[in-house]
Amino acid sequence: MKLKTKENIYGYIFISPWLLGFIFLSIGPMVMSFLFSFTDYDYFSPLRFVGLSNYEEIIFRDDLFHNAIVVTSRYVLLYVPLRIVFALLLAVLLNQKIRGMHFYRTIYYLPSILGGGVAVSVMWQMLLSRDGAVNALLKVFGINGPNWLANPRTALYAIVIMSCWAFGSAMVIFLAGLKGIPDELYEAASVEGATPVRQFFYITLPLLSPVILFNLVMSLINGFQVFTQAFIMTNGGPLNATRFYVLYLYQNAFQYFRMGYASALAWILFFIIMVFTLLIFRSSAFWVHYQNM
Repeated sequence: MKLKTKENIYGYIFISPWLLGFIFLSIGPMVMSFLFSFTDYDYFSPLRFVGLSNYEEIIFRDDLFHNAIVVTSRYVLLYVPLRIVFALLLAVLLNQKIRGMHFYRTIYYLPSILGGGVAVSVMWQMLLSRDGAVNALLKVFGINGPNWLANPRTALYAIVIMSCWAFGSAMVIFLAGLKGIPDELYEAASVEGATPVRQFFYITLPLLSPVILFNLVMSLINGFQVFTQAFIMTNGGPLNATRFYVLYLYQNAFQYFRMGYASALAWILFFIIMVFTLLIFRSSAFWVHYQNM
C-alpha cells in the first residue's frame, strides 16, 4: 500500500468520531426534518404524508407565522447594527496602549462568558421589572420607566438591550483585526496631517472590513435564531410582541405536537437565513477590502 494511501486511511480513522457525529447528529436530523416537513406527525400517530400543505398553510393562512417574521425582522434590524457598532467602538477604545488595558478587556468580555442563558435571562427579567434597577436609575433623572417586559411597546426593545449587552465575542474579533493593521499606515497618515477621525474612516474601517463581514454574518444568523430570552422572560408576550420565529417553531413542535409543521417552519427559516447571507456575501465585493488583493 502506498504511503499516501496509508496516511489517508489513518487520517479518516482519526477524524471518524467527529465525522460520525456530524453525519448522525447533524446531517441525519436535517434530512429527517426535511422529510417530516411533508407530513402530519404528532409523535403519537403514524406519519401521514400531506405534500406541500404545511408550507401552504404557513405562507397563506398562518397569521402567527407572519407576526413571527415581522417581530424577528424588527429584532434583527435593531440587534445586528447595535451589536456591531458597540463591539467596534469598544474594540477601538480597548486597542489603546494604556496601563491596565488587560483588566478592562476582561471586564467587557465577561458578559459574553455568561451568555444569554436562563440565569442571565432571569437576571434581566428582574432588572427590567417595574421595580427593577433600570427603572430605579431612570427615576434618578425624573423618568418613570415602564414595566418593560409587560408593555407591548417596550418588550422587544428590552430584549434587544439584553442581547446587545453580550457583545464581547464580536469585540474580541474586532480587536484581533485591529492588531493586524500596520502601525506604519497610521504614522504616515499622521505625518500627512490626517486627524484620528479621518484615520478611522479611511484606514481602520477599510482594512477592518473583512472582520466586519464576518461579524455581520454571524450576528445575522444569531439574530434570526433568538429564542432563550423570549422563552424565559416573556414566552412570546405581551400580545405576541416577542413571539420570535424560533419560539413559534418550538411551540409548534413541543407544545402543539405538530412536528411536521415545525419542520416546515425550520426549513423556511433555513432558506431565509441562506438568502440574506448570500446577499451579504454578494454585496461584499463592493465594500470589503483585502490587504493582499
